[in-house]
Amino acid sequence: MWMQKRQVGEAEAISLTDGQFRLDGGAMFGTVPRVLWDKVAPPDELNRITLRINPLLIRLGGKNILVETGFWDRGGEKFEAMFGVDRDETVFRGLDHAGLVPEDIDLVINTHLHFDHAGRNVTALGEPTFPKARYVVQAQELHDALNPHERSRASYIREYIEPLHDAGLFEVVDGEHELLPGLSVLPLPGHNLGQQGVVLRSGGQTLVYTADLLPTTMHSPTAWVIGYDLYPVTNLENRRRYFAEWHEQNALICTPHDPQIPFARFEPNTKGGFRAVADTQGGNTSS
Repeated sequence: MWMQKRQVGEAEAISLTDGQFRLDGGAMFGTVPRVLWDKVAPPDELNRITLRINPLLIRLGGKNILVETGFWDRGGEKFEAMFGVDRDETVFRGLDHAGLVPEDIDLVINTHLHFDHAGRNVTALGEPTFPKARYVVQAQELHDALNPHERSRASYIREYIEPLHDAGLFEVVDGEHELLPGLSVLPLPGHNLGQQGVVLRSGGQTLVYTADLLPTTMHSPTAWVIGYDLYPVTNLENRRRYFAEWHEQNALICTPHDPQIPFARFEPNTKGGFRAVADTQGGNTSS
């Protein structure tokens, strides 16, 4: 199964997966011509490329933190066919492999509330999937999810948002915020206004969960922003700033949708900017 571990100072990071899905390649690469992107992401007969859903488990200071909960699992047959959903693995199997059950999760971080990131926030009964956890979300994102517009409406599904909101289970933060010593959320607007990344610092090492600022390592060229971004220029500016910072810090990079690489690091690109390459500095793979 897809499951790799890395030690980050005193913390442990475990990359999980909630299966695969497919999205239109043109939408995923925006204005980049297909002749360029299909070299790194060959599409299927419907022009869709394969992506993964990659939640991250962090063990820090005796706490279990889950970044992202997984892909919405009650969309029905038509929904799953449109997105080519393949649940070859689930976040629950990954947690079980790590010796945990949902009740062991102390903190859930929603980078944003789209159905491919927060879809497993609640059970089929509308109850919190991780009943002892607080669910952290940016104030802007919660507002936008509850009040979507024509461009964003299809990305939010009220069934996994409203039950938590109505029960007061969201921990709403505004801007950069330290959740635990060494663990912070960082606003990364561009894909939408309320997106946040996750930054873990321990023992002089840094790990960053990029959210859809960098959906896959294939999107590392600065201008390769996705067509789903609501504010592409804002996203471009943040990519330019943070890719350089994370390279300077030699940060371990985790993306939400890379189909093959759970952990990466930035290195300079000969054509300018940076490219994210697979990290091979230790860690092990479980199967």
